[in-house]
Amino acid sequence: MEGGWLVLAAVLIAARAQNNRISVTDDGPRFLSRGHSYRAVVGDTLLLPCQVQNLGSLVLLWRRGPAVLTAASLMVTRDERFRLVDGYNLQITDVGPQDAGDYVCQISDRISRDQVHTVEVLVPPSVRASPESKHAAARRGGAAVLECRASGNPVPTVTWHKLNDTNTRLGEGPQLQLSRLERHHSGRYACTVDNGVGPPIVTEFQLQVLYPPEITVERSWVHTGEGFRAELLCTVHADPPAEVGWYQNSFPLSASERITMSARGNNHTLLIANVQPEDFGNYSCVADNSLGRARQHVEVSGRPGPAVFTSPPLARRAASYLLAFAVDSYPPLDELRLLYRQLAINESFQQPGRWHDVVIPAPEPAGSLTHRVTHELRGLQPGAVYEAIVQAKNRYGWNEVSDIFQFHTLGGAHTAHADELTPMFAAASKNQLAYCVILTALYIMNALA
Repeated sequence: MEGGWLVLAAVLIAARAQNNRISVTDDGPRFLSRGHSYRAVVGDTLLLPCQVQNLGSLVLLWRRGPAVLTAASLMVTRDERFRLVDGYNLQITDVGPQDAGDYVCQISDRISRDQVHTVEVLVPPSVRASPESKHAAARRGGAAVLECRASGNPVPTVTWHKLNDTNTRLGEGPQLQLSRLERHHSGRYACTVDNGVGPPIVTEFQLQVLYPPEITVERSWVHTGEGFRAELLCTVHADPPAEVGWYQNSFPLSASERITMSARGNNHTLLIANVQPEDFGNYSCVADNSLGRARQHVEVSGRPGPAVFTSPPLARRAASYLLAFAVDSYPPLDELRLLYRQLAINESFQQPGRWHDVVIPAPEPAGSLTHRVTHELRGLQPGAVYEAIVQAKNRYGWNEVSDIFQFHTLGGAHTAHADELTPMFAAASKNQLAYCVILTALYIMNALA
């Protein structure tokens, strides 16, 4: 480096001596190019012009800050990425972030005229993720923090999304903070880092929310019959994954010729083929993992299913109504009970009347699962609203009481429309329904006695 400076000094001394000999009548040197601001992307090749007229024997320097890069055609810098092309134009190859700054092309006369080029180096985005494994785990109710520290020029933006069906946008900034975690927070998250230089960078994270098992059953009551099959289904969500087992009356079940247990994803199925009397009873779907245990119950029963009313809510006559309903039962039905009453309705309240108890003869065996029953109610009041419930019995016992069904007879000062019956049904109080259930239970106890 010392030798370079000696050469530079000699060149400058010779140039100044020559400058002193220039006649004052000669035209002085002047720049043909102009100073400019340049933007270059990392890795590019950049050309900084410096064109001078009437330079004569004067020396042209390229400087960056206090450092001299070239003197005349002499390369002072040892950085091989710099060179002079087509005269005194300075070329920089493989531009890097360290090359940003002001570059000065200077005429070494007494005036020291110069031309300044400003270089801004555009740097594509880069990102540092935390956790580095890009996998985070936290317990339900806890919190998790995902981080994308971005760098680049211009300063990149960071946006967060959850990678699901809708790619939900969650916010901006280097951190994504998630609190009060629930099961649905589990999944893939992504930060997108972009500053317009090069393609955006997408970094994906996997968030695992740990929680004890949660069980839902497709049906809490499964209706079947001897010689038929019963299928019980429970859906289990858990992380860590749970071990799932089936129990009958608190005793663990094992696979056999008639009992099959299978799983597909979160769905666990217990299939009982050729049902026998001992198969009726209470079953449990039980799931365990390191965070806890969950249990849901399913009853397998031969009792009839709840009655479903099929008759329209508006009667065709003023004093009678043909009530129709369907009951599912594998064995023949032994007995049917119907309770109905009139509702006295005015603008402000409903006042129910007394219940009428009717024993309906059991229908002939249907030869199919569904038994369809019709029964005509007579002696009704014209233009009145009634409600009814039904219960059925087979050799395994009574079924659950049906939902309340409301119907309206023709005639009277006011004729209801179908849309008027719906609010009446919704307004039936729980106390009334509980009264129905209690009353029906008393009938059952009397019948059994």
